[in-house]
Amino acid sequence: MAYTQASNKAVQKYSKANYDQIAIRVQKGKRDIFNQYAAFKGVSVAEMITELIEAEIQKDGWTPKQAAEATAEN
Repeated sequence: MAYTQASNKAVQKYSKANYDQIAIRVQKGKRDIFNQYAAFKGVSVAEMITELIEAEIQKDGWTPKQAAEATAEN
């Protein structure tokens, strides 16, 4: 499929409707290390970060309900 402005616009519209974006800052040089490691594992950095956070949430048995309750107490 050839790149067109219309296809780019459609992809951007889909992404905006279906994904949230999180930006992080890391020390100089870490980005390259993270990219290389993710490539070594065969995943994207975004996928690796998502999987690591989801594993921590599952390990802790945490639920969004707990976050809402903690926020309501403060």
